[in-house]
Amino acid sequence: MKIGVVLSLGAIAALLLPGARLRAQEQWSGSGSAASIPSAALIQPDQLNRLLHAQGAEKPMVLQVGSRIMYAEAHIPAAEYAGPASQPDGLKRLRDRVAPLHRKTPIVIYCGCCPWDRCPNIAPAYRLLHDMGFSRLSVLYLADNFGTDWVSKGFPVEQGQ
Repeated sequence: MKIGVVLSLGAIAALLLPGARLRAQEQWSGSGSAASIPSAALIQPDQLNRLLHAQGAEKPMVLQVGSRIMYAEAHIPAAEYAGPASQPDGLKRLRDRVAPLHRKTPIVIYCGCCPWDRCPNIAPAYRLLHDMGFSRLSVLYLADNFGTDWVSKGFPVEQGQ
């Protein structure tokens, strides 16, 4: 019995043509990648820290969309645990939490489990909230992870829950 391998033209091109492999990876990751989030929706850690401490400023709802272990170890003060958005239960929990809110409520989501380009949680959470019509939605840009880009910079954290 012969075992054959069938490759699509796209797969062959990805293997043979310069740059085609990158395009194939982009198509595979599609809108599930953090890179799919518009740069206008990103907020830097120092910007969020200033906003959270500004007198008289409207404070956003901050939702952590990563793992419960990470949240319990350290999270942004007043952030709520929304569950890992890469999992159906996490997305349901996030949807249920924000469903009663006005669509102009300012919301900041973050994960920080791993480097930005490998985070499995941030893009699904962004897509869900965006598709629900939240117009003041921001994503905390954590290039490396929460520890490096928030905790090590001396920004405040809480523990527990």
